[in-house]
Amino acid sequence: MMPGIFKKALLKGYYSGGYKFLSFLPDKTVIRFLYRLFSGEKPDVEDPTSFNEKLQWLKLNDRSPQYTVMVDKKLAKDYTAGIIGKEYIIPTLFCFDKAEEINFEKLPEQFVLKCNHNSGTGMYICKAKSKLSEKEKKCIVAMLKKGLSENYYAINREWPYKNVKRCIIAEKYLETVDDDLPDYKFHCFGGKVKLILVCKNRFGKSGMTEDFFDENWTHLPVKRLSHPNSGTDIPRPEQLEDMIGLAETLSKDIPFIRVDFFISEGRVYFGELTFFPASGFEKFIPEEWDKKLGDFLELPKKQ
Repeated sequence: MMPGIFKKALLKGYYSGGYKFLSFLPDKTVIRFLYRLFSGEKPDVEDPTSFNEKLQWLKLNDRSPQYTVMVDKKLAKDYTAGIIGKEYIIPTLFCFDKAEEINFEKLPEQFVLKCNHNSGTGMYICKAKSKLSEKEKKCIVAMLKKGLSENYYAINREWPYKNVKRCIIAEKYLETVDDDLPDYKFHCFGGKVKLILVCKNRFGKSGMTEDFFDENWTHLPVKRLSHPNSGTDIPRPEQLEDMIGLAETLSKDIPFIRVDFFISEGRVYFGELTFFPASGFEKFIPEEWDKKLGDFLELPKKQ
């Protein structure tokens, strides 16, 4: 087993740009390296049984061109609207090919800026534009420039991101309660919701919390290694049945996909589609849940 301090240093170096030095290696080699680095175990990517192992198999073997559209945060809006309706889509205000093109004067007092091809790097949530200094605006542009340069596919070899045409989108800010906007993440297996993850306090001082529920809103005794449970009661949302129905409609005929929603001012809004939560490298506690979820995931025949 790799010493903890060395492992953390290696991961930090990898995710801060070290992954570029492995760009010449094939996907399977990098996936096996990362899986072992995170879990300390050698993955079976030929005949997988656990959830995380099966996600690695899907990375390598389930490569529909449609998936590229579905993970593109810009194109996914039109894709999703075409299936469930545009009333669930967060309005896009502007699109920018370069960070330097962002015109703060044309943006409203509140807005969100993010890249369409990655997960968080460069994202900025603005609650009061009028309070931004020119220096802060330059920092925001620099963060988004860095985000736009990130090769998200190369990091964890999540194939759908490989051919996304990168851009920055500005979208409507969703009103929140107590400065927190819970993220409802529906894990769909073969078009059926089997697990719901609620993420809270994403930008709070205490850090993000995660709570897992089944489709009947029973709190489940499981968590992932990097985030604790909230330790508080999370009420069943009034819109739960609606969100389950929407998630199952969007996930039809797909082996596994996670469909994310927000609720703002009583309305359900689509967040994003994710094929590989935590890239399939995050351990579950207790570990038996990795196998339980793996049993839900029926892999398609290899092409």
